Amino acid sequence: MKIIFFKKNIKSFLYICLLLTLLFFPSNNQIAKSLSMDNPKVEIVYEQLRLKIPSNYKSAWLKAEKKIWEPWLSNKDGFLGRQIFWDKEKEEALILVKWKNRELWKNIPMDEVNQIQKKFEANVLQSLNVDKNPFELIFEGELDKQ
Repeated sequence: MKIIFFKKNIKSFLYICLLLTLLFFPSNNQIAKSLSMDNPKVEIVYEQLRLKIPSNYKSAWLKAEKKIWEPWLSNKDGFLGRQIFWDKEKEEALILVKWKNRELWKNIPMDEVNQIQKKFEANVLQSLNVDKNPFELIFEGELDKQ
């Protein structure tokens, strides 16, 4: 008699534990999807660049960005646009480049990117009449759209 009562209590206890687990730890597909990095073809990705842009060079930097980088980017497969932000206090810029997916972005040959960067720097050096590119890259990374 005691064994049957004990088995019923264990069974009830396990059902309650399962119910509480489902109640307090619900499945959240959005979190599960955001953690998965296995399929680079599916989601929009943002290339994130932070640069040191001194106030006195901001105008020249923006002109060079529009003249050199914008036309080149607009011809790239998967490019969806970009946003440029500037923090006056820190004298830093944030550039967010929106790509259709990570694979299209990462398939751009680095030699080609470096060639455009050299063209950009030559433009900056000439327009500012300086010997060294004054725009230091502080950070580069990527963000996935959620």
